[in-house]
Amino acid sequence: MKVIVDTSVWSLFLRRAVKQESAYVSELRELIRELRVQMIGPVRQELLSGIRSKAQFQNLKEHLAAFPDLALTTADYELAAQFFNISRRKGIQGSNTDFLICALSVHHTMPILTTDEDFSLFQKHIPIKVHRPRAEDFQQEEG
Repeated sequence: MKVIVDTSVWSLFLRRAVKQESAYVSELRELIRELRVQMIGPVRQELLSGIRSKAQFQNLKEHLAAFPDLALTTADYELAAQFFNISRRKGIQGSNTDFLICALSVHHTMPILTTDEDFSLFQKHIPIKVHRPRAEDFQQEEG
């Protein structure tokens, strides 16, 4: 089963100055090895936005090209808006991209790998599944 990887995890993965690899970075490496990473256009856009150097932009663009985007449909956008409205009524805020990720997760039965705790809040009111790093499960068993 493919896993939608949120910008928060990609950002950790792409940082060069990370001294110790997190469970999320390890999980993303495993998902890449297993060919289970699902990219979406809005996450790609977030990752490429704000890069100042043309060379860095081009380099990242080329690396991300290995991960094709999942096609988005009108139904995905409509469900994202519905999830936004449900969450807002419950007093929960989120970005349009967050709710689009949730809609794609539901439409394609794919869990979401994210460090963003907002998804745990969304999960209480909309039928998404959050993918937890396997290393995290292992650490809990040992602890």
